Amino acid sequence: MTRIIELSQIGGPECLQERAINLPAPAVGEVRIDQNRIGVNFVDIYHRVGLYPLQEKPAIIGVEAVGTVTGTGPDVTGFAIGNKVAYAGFPAGSYASERNISASQLIKIPDDLQPDQIAGCFLRGMTAYLLLEQIGRVSPGQTVLIHAAAGGLGQILVRWAKHLGATTIGTIGSSDKALAARAQGLDHAILYREQDFETAIMDLTSGRGVDYAIDGIGGDNLTKSLNATRPFGITATIGQVAGDIPPLDLRHLTNRFLARPSILTYVADTENYHRAAHAWFNILRQYEFPAATEYPLSEATRAHADLEAGRTSGAITLVTQADCTPN
Repeated sequence: MTRIIELSQIGGPECLQERAINLPAPAVGEVRIDQNRIGVNFVDIYHRVGLYPLQEKPAIIGVEAVGTVTGTGPDVTGFAIGNKVAYAGFPAGSYASERNISASQLIKIPDDLQPDQIAGCFLRGMTAYLLLEQIGRVSPGQTVLIHAAAGGLGQILVRWAKHLGATTIGTIGSSDKALAARAQGLDHAILYREQDFETAIMDLTSGRGVDYAIDGIGGDNLTKSLNATRPFGITATIGQVAGDIPPLDLRHLTNRFLARPSILTYVADTENYHRAAHAWFNILRQYEFPAATEYPLSEATRAHADLEAGRTSGAITLVTQADCTPN
């Protein structure tokens, strides 16, 4: 039997329910994966609360996992039983111990990398590539603002931006979390509960503002991020943890650029998907990141609650092995 975490209805973490199903044989072009570790991302929360609605309920949420190929359907080439693979993107459905998925969505894990290095950070790593290499085109000497710099995506953005030669400024929730971001090379930490980040950035940049701001917070935070960006700088809005993005007065965009990129749209293109994945693998070959915080698959509810409440830092995974020790 295959264990799944099913979203029964729109709502809180309690709407995630575990049950068992019989998984059919892989169809034409599909591969069956024994999913060892399943990434937990904010987009899963957005699906759960209905911000980004899924078409049908009940539904299995989740958009990334790593695992081992255990079966192939007709007309599958390039994959064999025993291959270590990763995937990210639509269709949702990764919160499961096993899954049948189109072979076109899979990427083999290179021999010089371990599945544990990729688990929980595959989508985040590709998001960092999109934001830094494609949208911001960050270059040496630029200054980049990264909100939630100690989070799973934030730490990757800090390290990658430093790799590109940028000066990094990050907003952080606590001194303890600042240590995690500084370990990845963060130059300036702003404790947003104690300081107004817009004012602090203007002080740090002598009134100029940052070249590029990456805002996954939303709400009124986005307006302040725009204000903290230099003339003709770029702000990317990639989430809305603090609430809906308010209507923007176009005057806030005078001499500034605003982007709202979606990594799930970007990786829907096969060429983009492989380019972003291999760029992330190259970063993983050069730098170390903290191991993902692990929860048993059966405790997806707790994982969601902790992520929403900001009780975690770094990547989060659901582990399917029965002997997983809860954090």
